[in-house]
Amino acid sequence: MKILVISGSRADYGLLYWTIKRISKDPFFKLQICVTGMHLSKEFGLTYKEIEKDGFKIDYKINSLLPSDSGLAISKSIALGIQGFSDAFNNLKPDLILILGDRYEIYSSAITAMCMGIPIAHCHGGETTEGVIDESIRHSITKMAHIHFCSTDIYRKRIIQLGENPNNVFNVGALGVENINRLELLNKKDFEKTIGRSLGGKSAIITFHPVTLDKKPSKKHFSNLLEALDNYKDIFLIFTYSNSDRDGRIIIEMINEYVSKNKLRSISFKSMGQLNYLSALKHVDLVIGNSSSGLIEAPTFKIPTINIGDRQKGRIEAESVISCDCKKDKIIKAIKKGLSKEFRNKIKNVKNPYGIHNSSVKIINRLKRFEKEKILEKKFFNLKFQ
Repeated sequence: MKILVISGSRADYGLLYWTIKRISKDPFFKLQICVTGMHLSKEFGLTYKEIEKDGFKIDYKINSLLPSDSGLAISKSIALGIQGFSDAFNNLKPDLILILGDRYEIYSSAITAMCMGIPIAHCHGGETTEGVIDESIRHSITKMAHIHFCSTDIYRKRIIQLGENPNNVFNVGALGVENINRLELLNKKDFEKTIGRSLGGKSAIITFHPVTLDKKPSKKHFSNLLEALDNYKDIFLIFTYSNSDRDGRIIIEMINEYVSKNKLRSISFKSMGQLNYLSALKHVDLVIGNSSSGLIEAPTFKIPTINIGDRQKGRIEAESVISCDCKKDKIIKAIKKGLSKEFRNKIKNVKNPYGIHNSSVKIINRLKRFEKEKILEKKFFNLKFQ
């Protein structure tokens, strides 16, 4: 069976890594890989090279990312993606595509596969992120997909609520949690050597993405965060770049300017890579920003997450997550709480709600049972209303 795995960023590749590895080693499957989006951008670190470094062959590359993050540019990127995936699918002729998440380049692949009659397996559906367009994209992909691999029972129920057949919806847990359990993470000394800096007494990793449905500009949101961080001069800051969402480049410019003015207490990365990023979570004191990793992966390390604004609004949160709005004083207060002994003692035994192990094994076993002829014609599953 030819399985085409599609990746558009460092984030989804990191999550799919173990599933890709298992597909590549199983004689039942023929692995194909297609990369697009930020993977092929120098601005975002040319992260397709990480895939090749891991020993995987990339079968097709689709350049769809324009040098702008306006709504107009993103719309055109979706169109370019559809055009590119049409050629890719026609050449590779996969039996099924495996995709993850809710980004617009992945949306392009789902639209194309639907039109060309190619079954879709979708990971991490059923989740909610009410502050971004990803919310609509994710649920749209769910309606185009045929097999669903979600991360919690609540998300499984939501996919079924959207009319999907329960027999094709599987809770396999969060793929990122499996990565943590399988990777041999760096010890603190080796991690500091890798980034070329000492973490010092206290440290935090910061990832902040645009809130695309908020009327207030991302520049104002991120400026409030930076001003709040100035109240904590004793914290060493590790910034990771924003993604290519609308206004993402504004945040990147602000990161670069801030780090240049605070060289002794901060550092930034276009892409840390899976090993370094997860190793950072192991050793820092706080996760700050609005990335999904703060809600899904960070609780496994039993460290506080300061979740800012509405980007992740609606996701299931562990007790280690402190959510606040984007105002400077609220962020300062949340950081203070996250650093307090009382809160840190409270979350010593926190349970990660996304923590089912061996996600890749469960995905592979389900894909082996997939029958193309029977799955393409979907029937809407009606809930019994009283």
